[in-house]
Amino acid sequence: MRIETITDLEAPALRDYARLTDVALRRVTEPEGGLYIAESLTVIGRALRAGHQPRSVLTSERWLPDLEQLLGAIDVDVFVGAPGLLEELTGFHLHRGALASMHRPPLVPLGDVLRNARRVVIVEDVVDHTNVGAIFRSVAGLGADAVLVTPRCADPLYRRSVRVSMGTVLQVPWTRLPEWHEAVPQLHAAGFTIAALALADGAIGLRSFAETVPERVAIVVGTEGDGLSREALEAADVVVTIPMAHGVDSLNVAAASAVALYALQARQ
Repeated sequence: MRIETITDLEAPALRDYARLTDVALRRVTEPEGGLYIAESLTVIGRALRAGHQPRSVLTSERWLPDLEQLLGAIDVDVFVGAPGLLEELTGFHLHRGALASMHRPPLVPLGDVLRNARRVVIVEDVVDHTNVGAIFRSVAGLGADAVLVTPRCADPLYRRSVRVSMGTVLQVPWTRLPEWHEAVPQLHAAGFTIAALALADGAIGLRSFAETVPERVAIVVGTEGDGLSREALEAADVVVTIPMAHGVDSLNVAAASAVALYALQARQ
């Protein structure tokens, strides 16, 4: 790694960190495919273990020894500055050790993600990055195999999603689904039963579903507020509900995914 002390906040090499939004980073055309920001030494480490390549790293002198151990012989520029200078550059206090500007990996084909999977979670149109990150953390912690996100779902590689997930978005296989009319045949061809988590007439309780859970199942969770779309419900082979009490009709989408995965985990 090449250590460079920051002397000019307007330097072109620092543009990846200069208050750019995640959307702006994703639209960077050089390199092709865009970038994402990995925040904290833990997340950077998981990104590296996943085979992702850093474009540069931003840190303070305090964290250099840890970064040296983490980066090893990787050929990358490491920009070092005082904490106040880094906050001026990024717009927030950098208290998690470092930021790394990472090259976005190409999306994995759906067939490759499904090939060896038995439990997957489909995240339909969830727009809150915190919820997306929390779902990935549940998938990783509760033993599911992959996450599939719909075309309008928030990007799992947004900085907040990566941070909330504790970097598990970098270790859990995931890709984007096509629209439902294209996705359903591919899921069925791979042997998956599509189970929608929703409040609906005729829905079966989660406990009952877990007792006879299919060999391969895709749990579908929906966007905040409105829940699953009509297309998702029509695509489902079964609708499953989590019984609630005290007048509460449903759980937060991230909590619901965790409850469902835990119930199915016991039946694996």
